Amino acid sequence: MSGLQCLATETIWFDKHRYDEAEKRFYEGVNGPSTKQQQSSSHAAGDQELISRMKSLELENQTLHKVVEEMRAALQKLETRVAVLEKTPAPAAVPCAKAAPVQAAPVKQVKVENGDDDDDDIDLFGSDDDDEEAERLKQERLDAYAAKKAKKPALIAKSSILLDVKPWDDETDMAKLEECVRSVQMDGLLWGASKLVPVGYGIKKLQINCVVEDDKVGTDILEEEITKFEDFVQSVDVAAFNKI
Repeated sequence: MSGLQCLATETIWFDKHRYDEAEKRFYEGVNGPSTKQQQSSSHAAGDQELISRMKSLELENQTLHKVVEEMRAALQKLETRVAVLEKTPAPAAVPCAKAAPVQAAPVKQVKVENGDDDDDDIDLFGSDDDDEEAERLKQERLDAYAAKKAKKPALIAKSSILLDVKPWDDETDMAKLEECVRSVQMDGLLWGASKLVPVGYGIKKLQINCVVEDDKVGTDILEEEITKFEDFVQSVDVAAFNKI
């Protein structure tokens, strides 16, 4: 039996590659393009982007060239103008306007009569009566201001003081104590209202107000004078001090 007859009797699949190719295309249609196809498409997109960027760079480069050329032209014009200005001579200075002549002040003419008068009686520049009159008016105004100021009463600084005068005990005669306090008299001191304020254990203190001139009477002098009454006064304190 020949070889062809043997192959005809065998069960061999001669068209398998065709069926494999059909199956491959079928699955590619179902699942999408393969990885290789995706990579090739991505490379194509990248190449397209690169081409577009190169075109934009070329356009930008052309624009910059134009700007540089314009700047060179402007610089050349400026250099030419400077060169022309350097060659042009400077204009002559314009002379200032002629100053007007200064007129001298007129000198007062004094008529001199013939006679035997001394030369000292001749006043070539006028009299000083105006200056003397102005000085006299100034002095009169100063004197009037000084007199007005002297008549104005000077402001006297005064203070209101509230004193707490404490007795020895509850048997101290408070009326006599107040009488002793008010007996203190001096220039610039004026006593005011008073009252008895309970302290405790039946003891009361004398609270008395007075007005003093600051330049004449001080709190130290008041305390010293009041504490001289040792039989009635134990101590003196300043409860309040206010400027008037």
